[in-house]
Amino acid sequence: MQAVNDEQETSFGNLELLASQVVEGFITGLHKSPFHGFSVEFAEHRQYNNGDNVKNIDWKLYAKTDKLYSKRFEEETNLRCQFVVDVSSSMYFPEAQNNKLTFSIQAAAALMYLLKKQRDAFGLSLFSDEILLNTPAKSTTVHQKFLFTKLEELLNTPKVNAQTNLSESLHQVADLIHKRSLVVVFSDLFNTQSSPEQTDQFFDALQHLKFNKHEIVVFNVVDQSKEVNFEFENRPHQFIDMETGDTIKVHTNQVKDNYKDAITTYRQQIALKCAQYKIDLIDADIKAGFYPILQAYLIKRQKIG
Repeated sequence: MQAVNDEQETSFGNLELLASQVVEGFITGLHKSPFHGFSVEFAEHRQYNNGDNVKNIDWKLYAKTDKLYSKRFEEETNLRCQFVVDVSSSMYFPEAQNNKLTFSIQAAAALMYLLKKQRDAFGLSLFSDEILLNTPAKSTTVHQKFLFTKLEELLNTPKVNAQTNLSESLHQVADLIHKRSLVVVFSDLFNTQSSPEQTDQFFDALQHLKFNKHEIVVFNVVDQSKEVNFEFENRPHQFIDMETGDTIKVHTNQVKDNYKDAITTYRQQIALKCAQYKIDLIDADIKAGFYPILQAYLIKRQKIG
């Protein structure tokens, strides 16, 4: 896992190489671990289902595994996946080259690489207070390279005081996706904490996606140590709102307990509501590496496959 984190820090400008290394390392790990149930022959096979053409059964693989798999072909697409990435200024916390946006971009790239190996289709939506980019889902190499280029551009062009409108952006995405898809959201969800109304609007937007028959995975991207556990030195600090530029000076010891109580209550409420709406909410700590993201995706992929 540490090797992946080291790659994360040194991979600027080479998103495709990082994605391939992360995915290939993850697949190798699946081979060696007791984490069973996933076919790692991503590009070549899918499990045989009653009614599939028997001509496509791989009998050699059956002889080795005693399980029936169908050979897959270039034109097959079993899944459409739309990545929805928050690119507002709060995502640039905490550091220039190791922040929430960098993590989200690199995690999304790894998932795109995995989808491409599976010959599934993927699209990309970028948003702050509105949709900045929205592409259809495709499974071609040209499309993958185009999306990687767009993501690398984001890494090199930080946005200052770009605010978030998560709920409105998700409503727009729901209107733009015309075929049933897996919608994967990367966001710190800070916009939804500002008021109960914002939280309600966020879930209204998620319900809009669910009404259109989409499956949803929300990766709540955070720096666990600082944004949840509030692990700052015990001294006065000046905190700056990265989206508005507002500042506040406080002594961390005076606000730590209240902050932790508030953030814990909020996160519990969000998790409960997501469970009620059958939405997968995954905590994505930027210090934990990419493997938890890939594993969460594979589990979801199996459920809907």
